[in-house]
Amino acid sequence: MLSLSDFKITARYPTHWGDMDQARHINNLIYLRWAETIRVVYFEAMEMNTSFAPGGIGPILAWQDAKYIFPMTHPDTAVLGVRATAVSADRFTLETAIFSEQHQRIAAITQQIIVPYDYALLQKAPLPAAWVAAIEKLA
Repeated sequence: MLSLSDFKITARYPTHWGDMDQARHINNLIYLRWAETIRVVYFEAMEMNTSFAPGGIGPILAWQDAKYIFPMTHPDTAVLGVRATAVSADRFTLETAIFSEQHQRIAAITQQIIVPYDYALLQKAPLPAAWVAAIEKLA
């Protein structure tokens, strides 16, 4: 089973009352927002240029999934860890684990496939060598 110690990059996000759905659980979309936020933290740790300047190569989300394991409620704090789990010539996969601080257990696991995208040509690009080196450094 995953634990927070499996991740070099972590972050904490407090829940908000408005994050809950009608069943008084944190809405599923909130878990994906947390995963999106820590994904950008991972990109920053890679020293990736996320400004999407004309002519630049930047990340684009190609696919994601989520497995909801334990329903969090408010008040609580989500503690997230993110890591790369696979790298290929034109993409890499991130895994994000979301833990409930209050209950000291995992609440959800998400995976995302990130593709390098050439924003000038509006098409997929090869995985930059600098990205591969950064991912290896963060492993």
